[in-house]
Amino acid sequence: MALPPLVFYATVSEYRSHYLNAYCRAKIQTFDGIRVYFSPDRFGHAFYESTSRDGFKDAFSQERAQRMDWIRATLESPDAVLFQGWDKKARQYDGTRRVAVVYEDFVVVVQMRIDKRDRLKANFVTCYQADNSIHRVGQSPNWSYTDCLQKLSRSRGQGR
Repeated sequence: MALPPLVFYATVSEYRSHYLNAYCRAKIQTFDGIRVYFSPDRFGHAFYESTSRDGFKDAFSQERAQRMDWIRATLESPDAVLFQGWDKKARQYDGTRRVAVVYEDFVVVVQMRIDKRDRLKANFVTCYQADNSIHRVGQSPNWSYTDCLQKLSRSRGQGR
């Protein structure tokens, strides 16, 4: 599958505007029919990096932002390889987090939830070029639509 073109702008505000128009104001579904919602406040998490490795994202990353259009292409691609996401706090894989990889080492992470009709929907979490960690991503358990739906349905039934 061909790589989508990189996005080039002169300012952070132009990248933010592109994100708002292409994602927050758009209707985006994964190849398997899951609606993905994008919040304006996720821009910073997705397109900034930490300069001091303390987790505080303080520097705009042009490299990440240039790949912005890869998000939609990754989510919509039936060729995406899907993995469970890692929950840092619980120190375990989370079947309600979906990590999709199609292009190079570009990773898109969404958090699943369930709607009133017991269907999956998702919130965009982040995206990044996993050049240093793609081997760990590839060792993660495969993500399953059915397992995720069952887990969320059980959680809802327990009042969580």
